[in-house]
Amino acid sequence: MSDGGRGAKGKSRIVVTFGTRPEAIKMFPVVFALRAAGRFDVKVVVTAQHRELLDSVLALASLSPELDLDLMQPDQSLDALATRILTRFGAALDALRPDRVLVHGDTLTTMMASLACYFRRIPVGHVEAGLRSGDIYSPWPEEVNRKVTGVVADLHFAPTETAASALRAENVAADAIHVTGNTVIDALHYAQARITADPSLAPTIATLRERFAGKRIIAVTAHRRENFGKGMAQIAEALQELARRDDIAIIYPLRPNPNVGGVMRQALCGYDNIALIEPLDYLDFVAMMAASDIVLTDSGGIQEEAPSLGKPVLVMRDTTERPEGVAAGTARLVGTDARVIAEQATRLLDDRSAYLAMSRAHNPYGNGQAARRIAEIVTNMLDHG
Repeated sequence: MSDGGRGAKGKSRIVVTFGTRPEAIKMFPVVFALRAAGRFDVKVVVTAQHRELLDSVLALASLSPELDLDLMQPDQSLDALATRILTRFGAALDALRPDRVLVHGDTLTTMMASLACYFRRIPVGHVEAGLRSGDIYSPWPEEVNRKVTGVVADLHFAPTETAASALRAENVAADAIHVTGNTVIDALHYAQARITADPSLAPTIATLRERFAGKRIIAVTAHRRENFGKGMAQIAEALQELARRDDIAIIYPLRPNPNVGGVMRQALCGYDNIALIEPLDYLDFVAMMAASDIVLTDSGGIQEEAPSLGKPVLVMRDTTERPEGVAAGTARLVGTDARVIAEQATRLLDDRSAYLAMSRAHNPYGNGQAARRIAEIVTNMLDHG
């Protein structure tokens, strides 16, 4: 068991770690809440398994990590990256000697950081715990990353009751599970307030809204590994079909990965009503969702964010570890068949009642108080543990 790395004035030391942009978005509210509690010496360690995308969120939140492991390499394989995270994060733990580590979600950073903690008997709290699709290859490798982390963690911050039920079904002790809501809603509220106060903070989407004035906007995010190849080709074909309509415009921020960007630029660059743009910082990304009529995605977090803005989500996957949105009616699984994607999007564009049924559905992911609840739970464990 770690004997603890005491910070200023004897405060318990907590390391918060993440490596990708989605993790950073969902964890900066937790860092804020833990620091506001005044009971902890909070250290942020980033692996930077996604470099540029991560940095934009750190800038937004004015977070300066105590340690930046800077592990991203071109064309990195999963096993090589996993090895680097395990050894480098392990060294960070040896230097910082925390009392607890908080990880988030489903990335390699999540799983390997948890294993490094396990090897040192440092307790792990898992933010956004309990999401399950039931298929270890979809999402891949995220499903197994979550399951392994769930075995190691002693605190499970489930965003919904569905996630909590999945953990109980895996025999996680009931008193270790806490339903908090999803911290992405906290981050979304923060971003909306910033944009409202200063619209110039989202310049890319402001320019595109002028360019596409009078058109209905479809926002697209697609980058998952399991869709590389045939899936991406089918998504591109669906977007080509939708782009033949003169009343719509498509905004698609492209990840730098050639399995995504290369395919999409070749297929879609000739359409005047498709904007293939560089990855957006978070404020512009929130502005894109707010400006859109429909969201097409194979991503995870956007299934939680878009419903808070009243935007129907078509999920271009065969499974989802976020079934609450599907059950509530805010999201619909459409797979990667080009015909189905185009048909479902067309239905929402042309059938007002179908659109309203999704856009007005209840958002099951919380009210923006998840980070505060997590900080209170960790504080309570400190007081009674």
